[in-house]
Formats: sequence, C-alpha cells, structure tokens
Amino acid sequence: MSVDRPIFKFFMEEFEAIIRASIATRFPKIYTLGPFHALLKSRAGDDVTSSVSSLRHEDRRCMAWLDSQQLGSVIFVSFGSLAKLIHVQLLELWHGLINSGKPFLWVVRSDMLSSEQDATPVELENGTKERGFIAEWIPQEEVLAHKAVGGFLTHGGWNSTVEGIWAGVLMLCWPQLADQRVNSRWVGEGWKIRLDMKDTCDRSKVEKMVRTLMEEGDRRQLIFKSVDNFAKLARHAVSEDGSSYKNMEKLIEDLN
Repeated sequence: MSVDRPIFKFFMEEFEAIIRASIATRFPKIYTLGPFHALLKSRAGDDVTSSVSSLRHEDRRCMAWLDSQQLGSVIFVSFGSLAKLIHVQLLELWHGLINSGKPFLWVVRSDMLSSEQDATPVELENGTKERGFIAEWIPQEEVLAHKAVGGFLTHGGWNSTVEGIWAGVLMLCWPQLADQRVNSRWVGEGWKIRLDMKDTCDRSKVEKMVRTLMEEGDRRQLIFKSVDNFAKLARHAVSEDGSSYKNMEKLIEDLN
C-alpha cells in the first residue's frame, strides 16, 4: 500500500538511488534535497553564512592560524555539539594527535568532559603550543574549506559527514552515540570515503590512523579518489541542473 505523504531526505539521489527507489514503492513523493546547507546557499547567495546555524560563539582566530599552516597539513578534530568524553579518552586522543606529528585544530567544548578534569600533562601543553590550536567552537564549514585542512577527525554526525563530503576532505571517524556508528560504517565501508576507528580509542591507534589519513599511501589514495568523486556529485546536485535543485523547485511548485 502506498502512502501519499511527502518525505524529505536531506541527501542526494545520486548517493542513494537504490534506497530512494525502495522507499518510493510506499511513499511516492520523495524530495531529495541534500546537501541542504549547500543547496540553501546556492539559492540564497551571499545572504546565507555558516554563522546562521552556529550554536555557539565562533573563535575565528583559528582561521589566521590555518593561514600560517602548509597546504593540506592540518588534521581538524571536532565531535560536534553533544558528544562527551571522559578525561582518559581526551588524554589518549590528545597524546595520539601530538605523537602523529601533524598540526591539528581541535574543538574542545567546555561541556565536553563527562568527568572531572585532572591537570594537563606538561608534554601535551608543550606539544600543542608547537603545532596545535584548541578552540571552544569554530566556523566549521569555513575550516573544512580551508586549503590547509587535509583531514577531518569526526564523531560521524550526519551534518559533519555531509559538510566533510561537500568540502572534499578526507575523514577519520570515531563514533560516539545515536546514529553515528551506523553513519560511520556506511560511509566508511559502503561509500569508502573515510577511515573508521570503530569504538575504541587509544593513543597508538589515534597516531596510526591520523598518519594513514594524512600521509601518502595506497589507502589514502583510494579514499581521496572516492571523496573527490562524491564532492563532485554533491556540487552537481545543488547546481541548477542538479537533482536537489530540481527537487526543491518541484517541492515549491507542489506547495503552491
């Protein structure tokens, strides 16, 4: 039995044609409108900025720091607005970033720790001063689009995933909660556009995975080709002859 109710999917027909076709057998009216943040900008022009949807004050000093870094050298680290870490997880991640030897921009929210914080080891403070920048919140879309950013360590939230694809940035995922594990497995193993740290995180694993993502090698090249292809599909989808742009036109027409 088909149901004549509209379904809005904030991704693209080009990515999910098989899933869309299956859903359409019961819900014929499907409007695939993703990547929605990019579609909105393509229609509204310069009137829409990333700050419109920002949840917190953005520390824009990070952009000047990125300007001082080499092309594609920085690993950007963010776990979104909800995920929490215990102190030992934060320290293991921090050690791994320092030990990787790569410059890093890391979003550490003041409410991110779910346990009491002990004193920060001196070696972490010194390592961060040498090649790191830590901020409470940043303009994520701008950061991902910056030429210095060569990798994105993310929690696997859908918004961050889509923004990473749009920017064509190589991704490494450490899922935390909700849909993030499913997102990570699907995007990593299905689309093959990012590496997956699974559910555990220690300093040696972080170091190894960051190096794999950021340094030349067969695995990096495979992911880069996939991400580049998906980024091109995403950009076409929101262009005037793309599926998402046309579906938005159809939605507006159907609502009138």
